[in-house]
Amino acid sequence: MANHTPLGVYVHWPYCARICPYCDFNIYKNKALDAARWAEMLTRDLELMAARTPNRKLTSLYFGGGTPSLAPLDVIDAVICTCERLWGFEPGPEITIEANPTDAEQSHFEALAAAGVNRLSLGVQSLRDDALAFLGRDHDAASARRAIETAQRTFKRTTFDLIYARPGQTLSAWRDELGEALNFGVGHLSLYQLTIEPGTAFAKAVAAGRWAPATEDQCADQFDLAQEMTADAGLPAYEISNHAAQDARSRHNLIYWNYHDYIGVGPGAHGRLSIDGRRLATEAAKTPADYLSGGADRYVTEVLDETAQLVERLTMGLRLTDGVTLYADDYFYADERRTERLHALIDDGLVTLDCGRLRATVNGRRVLNAVLYELLR
Repeated sequence: MANHTPLGVYVHWPYCARICPYCDFNIYKNKALDAARWAEMLTRDLELMAARTPNRKLTSLYFGGGTPSLAPLDVIDAVICTCERLWGFEPGPEITIEANPTDAEQSHFEALAAAGVNRLSLGVQSLRDDALAFLGRDHDAASARRAIETAQRTFKRTTFDLIYARPGQTLSAWRDELGEALNFGVGHLSLYQLTIEPGTAFAKAVAAGRWAPATEDQCADQFDLAQEMTADAGLPAYEISNHAAQDARSRHNLIYWNYHDYIGVGPGAHGRLSIDGRRLATEAAKTPADYLSGGADRYVTEVLDETAQLVERLTMGLRLTDGVTLYADDYFYADERRTERLHALIDDGLVTLDCGRLRATVNGRRVLNAVLYELLR
């Protein structure tokens, strides 16, 4: 019997032309590679995962990284064709690839669209040259603007990222930059507050006192401004960092946030699968060399207990403005103290619980980590 619950595939491409100073993803400097070997290993893993998920069709396919738009087109094409052969796609599937707005990558847009990609996610990060230099990007503002316009002509759906709460960025400057971004008329924007991740070049710079991050008040003011401006433009927040028209929401990311099933292939890729009443977490070997080795131990699978599932379900689901459902017999209520803390959060105006739907309020999403700590400790 066919299973029509959403299922996505995530493919991690680990290479970038350069490593940005704020990034802590599993990425490596671009280098010469064996495209045939990559296609072979990704295909082999997709076949293994398809055997574990029979009678399913794919809602989405997402190429992330790294910079997957730099991957050989033969690899992209092989993955798309393999997914079609093994599962097939639900009607109107979303096939996304991440790209940077360099002129070199723009030259590949038409080929990617011809291969079946129908949604492009551009790592613009800023529309200001001084900010792009600070962020270590290898494009300028002019190429970012060209890339957005080219993507809109080439793909059915386009989204791009911006990073705000940068050192020295004023509220007025953020208003002007976000206004320019909204004027492009894309259906989806991802707006990320600059965070200092351990082990990154930015973390070392801050520790050395070379510059200081934005204050909590500055971050909150810029967050609030983004909520207001995107809503007025018809792209309200549907997730803590993502804003879109109703029909332009990321179908793939909604699989994560709604805690549905997804398959992860490529170095360091994670997956979550519900099989025979168990929730399984999978993780691929992290380095490209280990991944390409073909060894039987390239994937680790863990069975998640009820506590681990609750942590993941709330951590992901409360990012959404729609929140997460708590049924009367939900494991959440197994701890009376947790229920007491929930009601305290409701009284504080940080969450709401209506007809079994738990949602973080706007104030709650500002301090979501603190809300989650109270619910899950």
